[in-house]
Amino acid sequence: MAAAVTPIKVDSATDQLISHAAHFLGRSKKSIVDDAIREYIENHRVEIQEAVGSALRQLDGSTASSVALLTGMSRDELDETGGFVE
Repeated sequence: MAAAVTPIKVDSATDQLISHAAHFLGRSKKSIVDDAIREYIENHRVEIQEAVGSALRQLDGSTASSVALLTGMSRDELDETGGFVE
């Protein structure tokens, strides 16, 4: 199965850096961005895993825990605004 191609948006300064790197390395812009993203994720894998673990620990299956995680509000703050009936 072929991979889907999804456009991403970067500011003009970043696009210029990508273009220069691609030109001087004799590669496509797509190749430069793909490698850069993969390298970034690999270099930050521990941080990403910790953030995922933290999010999972906050979720208890309730609507309130999902809303708290998505909004950044505490459960107490949600209760103050009316809370949730599960």
